[in-house]
Amino acid sequence: MSTSTTTTSDRIEKRIQLKAPRSRVWKALTDPKEFGAWFKVALDGPFKVGESTFGNITYPGYEHLKVEMRIERMDAESVFAYRWHPNAIEVNFDYSREPMTLCEFRLEEKDGGTLLTLTESGFDKLPAERRAQAFRSNDGGWTQQMANIEAHVTR
Repeated sequence: MSTSTTTTSDRIEKRIQLKAPRSRVWKALTDPKEFGAWFKVALDGPFKVGESTFGNITYPGYEHLKVEMRIERMDAESVFAYRWHPNAIEVNFDYSREPMTLCEFRLEEKDGGTLLTLTESGFDKLPAERRAQAFRSNDGGWTQQMANIEAHVTR
């Protein structure tokens, strides 16, 4: 796996060169069942711009956690973006009053495959008491998710 990482206090950026056509990577990102397979989440519906889809985390030990993804953008085989509440791991906490971060996936044909760039931004708007932990958790999480999508699209 060849990845690179760029971070500031407000954004995480990960890049990976995938040995898969852009159409294959796009499907893995935008088909809720495929997204769920590599991201380890069971989603309840399709991705539609301007709407939210909800689901449960399926990663062992985290099955009790729920997720909301509000779809912001779907530019065919180019950009997929959604908002969510990062590191929303306290079951009895109401995260709905907090800002959501923006997760944006950009696809580019490169070197016979697809360069996938993930950017999650908006951490500086989170409450100060949650900001650093959410950032650290998601930075590590995205490293794992880039490996997950690579394994998913190249099998």
